[in-house]
Amino acid sequence: MASIIHSTQGEMGKIFWLHRRHFHREMLSANRVKGAQGARQPVPEKRPGHRHALAFSAAGMVRNPQALASEASTAEQEMQAQTPLTYNEKMLANYVPIHVMLPLGVVTVDNALEDKDGLEKQLKELRAAGVDGVMVDVWWGIVESQGPKQYDWTAYRSLFQLVQECGLKLQAIMSFHQCGGNIGDIVNIPLPQWVLDIGESDPDIFYTNRTGNRNKEYLSLGVDNQPLFYGRTAVEIYSDYMKSFRENMSDFLENGLIIDIEVGLGPAGELRYPSYPQNQGWVFPGIGEFQCYDKILKAEFKEVATSVGHPEWELPDNAGTYNDTPESTEFFGSNGTYLTEKGKFFLTWYSNKLLSHGDQILDEANKAFLGLKVKLAAKVSGIHWWYKADNHAAELTAGYYNLKDRDGYRPIARMLSRHYAILNFTCLEMRDSEQSADAKSGPQELVQQVLSGGWRENIEVAGENALSRYDRDGYNQILLNARPNGVNNDGQPNLRMYGVTFLRLSDDLLQNTNFNIFKTFVKKMHADQDYCPDPEKYSHHIGPLERSKPKMTIEDLLDATEPMEPFPWDKETDMSVGGALANLIDKIFSIFK
Repeated sequence: MASIIHSTQGEMGKIFWLHRRHFHREMLSANRVKGAQGARQPVPEKRPGHRHALAFSAAGMVRNPQALASEASTAEQEMQAQTPLTYNEKMLANYVPIHVMLPLGVVTVDNALEDKDGLEKQLKELRAAGVDGVMVDVWWGIVESQGPKQYDWTAYRSLFQLVQECGLKLQAIMSFHQCGGNIGDIVNIPLPQWVLDIGESDPDIFYTNRTGNRNKEYLSLGVDNQPLFYGRTAVEIYSDYMKSFRENMSDFLENGLIIDIEVGLGPAGELRYPSYPQNQGWVFPGIGEFQCYDKILKAEFKEVATSVGHPEWELPDNAGTYNDTPESTEFFGSNGTYLTEKGKFFLTWYSNKLLSHGDQILDEANKAFLGLKVKLAAKVSGIHWWYKADNHAAELTAGYYNLKDRDGYRPIARMLSRHYAILNFTCLEMRDSEQSADAKSGPQELVQQVLSGGWRENIEVAGENALSRYDRDGYNQILLNARPNGVNNDGQPNLRMYGVTFLRLSDDLLQNTNFNIFKTFVKKMHADQDYCPDPEKYSHHIGPLERSKPKMTIEDLLDATEPMEPFPWDKETDMSVGGALANLIDKIFSIFK
């Protein structure tokens, strides 16, 4: 340990000199802004030890890091308590709101609000950190568990009331999928038992792979319009659920607490097929499997193939299994089936079914929430493995027909534009350099493509991290994606995401070091501005939801498959939460804990 301390002494002096210079530069910049606004600002009271907290020595920190951290934190809290919220109105145009996803089981499978007092404490910590709001799954398997149209919203009403009392906004997910079996799932919330019972006698209501394994995460899109559920179709079930939500949450919808309704459209709430289920043995970076072998979708494919003069065409039988590599299969290999007329026909049909599924359910959501001051949203999965392979195999099995010469995401954005919906994308935190070379991953290029496609279709794009992490590199990558060309000191930036949701609220997030870095991240998301309770100030106008535009033809949607160059991204964010030097400070603090 002595050698570690000795080796860092010279570097530490440099670090703190840089931090001190950065602090004074920020203060000078802030004073210029405030002076330009003509506002009189209170001069912070001089307090014993205050100067020491800002211009301390490396040796002092090494001797007593806990006392120093406590002193700096106390001084910061006192200054915040004395200083009213102030904004540079031009910089507010760069503000990106940050929400935090609540724990998956915040409402238990027994429909009870878990640990209300503990949750309240955590929510208040988020609010004090400047967080704008929270996102929560509203599980179909909990609310309608007792029988068809027997809804119990009691626990969620208690939760929403608590969120409101803590001064946070709310994004609500209509979660029509199972919790359990996906990456990050730590609780189990199945679909309603009465639905599973129907599946016992008619298993074709579930997605099915080529070997006949059924996936009970989400109802197959093949039953969207099949009246198999006590006379209702799957789409009618989703529609009734959303209408009941509106009726029972009308006060929260009308008073502005609920700002977004994200409509679940598949497994994990994402518009995709369940092509890579962990509960069936998939492991990263397996290519996954097509999920269209139930009797309904098999019959439909046979019908459409016959209609174009190919009654002999069948669903793929050469696409491998969950954990294969692309080159080990005939379908995805070099000069594989995916490049043939038959393969292209299948992939077009498979991906078009997903587009139609999302379009129909979002149309029902639009009708359910028509006239309310909310935004609709839909999530698209960040399937980054095999993105740099010519075949994009993992994307194709999930239903994203995306190749070098065919954009598989812009048609989704165009479909969302009909419903004034936000495209919510994942894996914002990932960098290519962090991924295994064997997986040919390209998360940075994938994010760039999908976000650019959304902006080109004139819709708002939002996003979230795919995996929980609390390091500066991950935060800086999110910040780069949130404003790909940086902030604009004179107003609206060139590109700006509508919002970011961080996964997720946990004890790990609130751990001292992690939470301190997270608070800096929140501040940088806000372009170094204080928390702003009025979205209008950062150009987020939420007017009454209008009726969806007329239905687009499939030809109109497929026009958007024409590849376009993505917008350029800066190499790194101009609103960094810190890099190597800051990481070194964290490491030294951790040694002396």
